[in-house]
Amino acid sequence: MTLSWLKRARERRRGRDGASRALSGLIDELPDEVRREALTHSSWAGGRVGSYERLALLGDSVLGLAVAEELYSSLPGLDAGALTKILNQAVSGEACAAVGRELGIPEMLLEADPGPSDGTQTPARLLLEGERPLPEITEAMIGRCFLSFGYESTAAAVVDAFGARIEEVQLNRRDFKSALQEIVARRGETVAYEVVGSSGPPHQRTYEVAVSLRGEEIGRGEGRSKKAAGQAAAARALEAMDG
Repeated sequence: MTLSWLKRARERRRGRDGASRALSGLIDELPDEVRREALTHSSWAGGRVGSYERLALLGDSVLGLAVAEELYSSLPGLDAGALTKILNQAVSGEACAAVGRELGIPEMLLEADPGPSDGTQTPARLLLEGERPLPEITEAMIGRCFLSFGYESTAAAVVDAFGARIEEVQLNRRDFKSALQEIVARRGETVAYEVVGSSGPPHQRTYEVAVSLRGEEIGRGEGRSKKAAGQAAAARALEAMDG
């Protein structure tokens, strides 16, 4: 089989929008034979050493560090316990599978399948029916990008790809804005939110929001969306009140 097996998967991914675009770009830059290392199951390689499993181990560490670094920088008001909970959910198997689908990992795996081409019970199709392969192959691809492009470029692309999951976990963890409003409502007051700044390229914008009470700022926070920044500002205000 020639190494042009990924061509159709590339074309399918090029037209996709979304935060995984940067990571897709790195994957596209990988030589075919290198990329295929992250897609090779042990049953195809004749052993675990030649499969994607070693790369998945490496990619898991790169993913964890990249997201942990992002959380540490963007959420200075949260303690280690809270950050750990967000981290674990943001890089969970479910999150990795979702990003893998955005990247076109299932299509890539099917294209790389060395088995029958009639679409019936091929090794890749059987793999995709399980829960583990897709997240692990996504991690393996991250590991392969790290080896080829280094940590800085890969980490930035990873944070881009997992940004929506990071924000979703933060928002679902607790509605800080509602909690803050409940407190000030007991006094017959209300708070106001204002976007006071923004930075970064259009596809990776960071917003800064301030929350005020009686015209005085009581909290300020940043986020990859105005909603997330507002939640971060409310969280800081709640911490200030507790202090």
